[in-house]
Amino acid sequence: MREVRLGPYWTGVWSRGCGLALTLTSRREGDPPVIEAGSLTGKSSGELCNWLDAPQLLRRSIGLAALNSLIEVDRNRCESINAAEILMAEGKGKRVALVGHFPFVPALREAVRTLWVLELEPGRGDLPAKTATEILPLADVVGITGSALLNGTMDGLLSLCRKKALVVVIGPSAPPSPVWFDFGVDVVATSIVTNPPAVLEALSQGAVLPQLRQRGVEMITLRRRCYRK
Repeated sequence: MREVRLGPYWTGVWSRGCGLALTLTSRREGDPPVIEAGSLTGKSSGELCNWLDAPQLLRRSIGLAALNSLIEVDRNRCESINAAEILMAEGKGKRVALVGHFPFVPALREAVRTLWVLELEPGRGDLPAKTATEILPLADVVGITGSALLNGTMDGLLSLCRKKALVVVIGPSAPPSPVWFDFGVDVVATSIVTNPPAVLEALSQGAVLPQLRQRGVEMITLRRRCYRK
């Protein structure tokens, strides 16, 4: 284990490769901190991956980043296209549901027939996350934030999608693995870290995703059709 860094927005683990995950924390009274803080580099990647099932959100972030650091990506099967472009192209004239409020929401709303945005903390124009049971079965295209792996909602969200819907998992938290395709996902729009030292330094100083991209985070996309046998 080379590095484990926790920033206010992103968590990074550098082992075989460098993996990212959204930093999620819970300030509920009684939630313990990471007791092993300061000695995490002494643990194996496998030990940290086990934290994906931890009750504390911060440990889950570390666990997911550790998992992402171990995945080898076949670049020959990846595309350099971002989630916004995919959703705009595939959602044209269709009903689109987006779990998570992304910066491209205004442009996407203009490009598709209907857009529903579901959020745990809904802003203007958003719907509460609890409406997923009503909305997702209606959508032709569904985009789901990869951070749903951290709060335990991913399985439930995928189960609500129609079989004919195009399902896209979005964001650096999403493992860049074709295993997604076994669970009804069609597209994984995620990222790989090309310059671990620079990215880890930046995220530990509060960098957000656009800043990390400038330091060495490359957006990649895996499509189901590219992995058909």
